[in-house]
Amino acid sequence: MTTPARRGRPGYDLESLLQVAVKLFNERGYDGTSMEDLSRKLGITKSAIYHHVPSKEELLRLAVDRALNGLFAVALETEYFEGKAIEKLEHLVRGSVLVLVEQLPFVTLLLRVRGNTKIERAALARRREFDRLVTELVKRAETEGDVRPDIDPAVTARLLYGMVNSLIEWYRPRRGSAGTELADAVCKIAFDGLRTQ
Repeated sequence: MTTPARRGRPGYDLESLLQVAVKLFNERGYDGTSMEDLSRKLGITKSAIYHHVPSKEELLRLAVDRALNGLFAVALETEYFEGKAIEKLEHLVRGSVLVLVEQLPFVTLLLRVRGNTKIERAALARRREFDRLVTELVKRAETEGDVRPDIDPAVTARLLYGMVNSLIEWYRPRRGSAGTELADAVCKIAFDGLRTQ
């Protein structure tokens, strides 16, 4: 007895659809990608895409929320992390690098949004909220005497996350490489320069 051959292209679930959409958004830009482009790339009809999501905007929202939710989960974890502010800051940076490594296409997309749509503006507002959390940790570490007081805490926070965010431009996962090694390298370079002793 033989099993009947499957007909047509294999279907997509929401996750695989999102992966392809994010890849296309990163390659062409969100504004430069149409649902028609996505349909062609997937080899399915637009109506098959609409079975999973109501719009291209919803794909963007799901993508940037994945990156932001990962970062805010690390920030929440940092609140309960035992230690001084400098240790919490290092924990937050290390965790942020790991989120970036694990969700590289999603974080890349998040860092490329410019505020052209309501979803992008909401994502940028959440990014600013995250920046404020980092700046507050830097201020606390400075108050505790563990971070150089001669640099504005907001500048320190921006430079620190500028380094973390720059990873999207050059980091490419390799087999056998661990995100923890990259996180260790970032923390070593950043915090050896930030600490007062």
